[in-house]
Amino acid sequence: MSGMKSYGEDLAYIHDAGFRDYCLNAAPGLLRALRRNGITSGFVIDLGCGSGRWARELNQARYEVLGVDQSPAFIRLARKIAPRSRFVNASLLRVALPACDAVTSIGECLNYTFDRRAEKAELARLFVRVNRALRPGGVFVFDAAEPGRIPEDGPRRQWFEGADWAILVETDGNRKQRTLTRRIICFRQRGPQYRRSEETHRLHLYPAAEVIQMLGQAGFEAKRMDAYGGFRLPVGIAAFLARK
Repeated sequence: MSGMKSYGEDLAYIHDAGFRDYCLNAAPGLLRALRRNGITSGFVIDLGCGSGRWARELNQARYEVLGVDQSPAFIRLARKIAPRSRFVNASLLRVALPACDAVTSIGECLNYTFDRRAEKAELARLFVRVNRALRPGGVFVFDAAEPGRIPEDGPRRQWFEGADWAILVETDGNRKQRTLTRRIICFRQRGPQYRRSEETHRLHLYPAAEVIQMLGQAGFEAKRMDAYGGFRLPVGIAAFLARK
């Protein structure tokens, strides 16, 4: 494990309360992608499942789901939000992958460095393990942050707030090292007062061409996508559909 927190209780709550739209807006396009590739039912592994919103959408579409996340707080939320799914608290780089029909990973999950092994070589090994776990014709659908995710004009500060929370995010990056750093300060209402917490997240950034190359080396036929159906991805994020 690295020294960085991986979505503690307050940030996990805020992420679900204020930022679930990314997953929910992507879900219809993701479901269509699965169906177009012949995965109309079966078993899906979701790597970096977060609060389980995507798992719940899959359950409602009659898929079975195993969700994996390194954050215990996310896993606790996911078990409430998607009770028909099964969840494991583990690193997505190390978790055992049973035979399955599809693997997904939504929201830059493969870029995070919460696991100290996180690097390009380890990601390539994960691609091989995913390929081995997938049944013939299975698909791997995910998105990843590219170097274009780094703010062009230097460090950027953003403030977001909801009914019982607020969050300040400072984003900076290193183009030479292809890394992105987010310093996140959370305020969550607990009774009459607000509790403050802080996390720093570091991401490795991967150009889409490198990801496509690694997928090919792992045995996939892969293509890049700029959207999940009608949901266009934010600047600096590329999606991939890889078929075994």
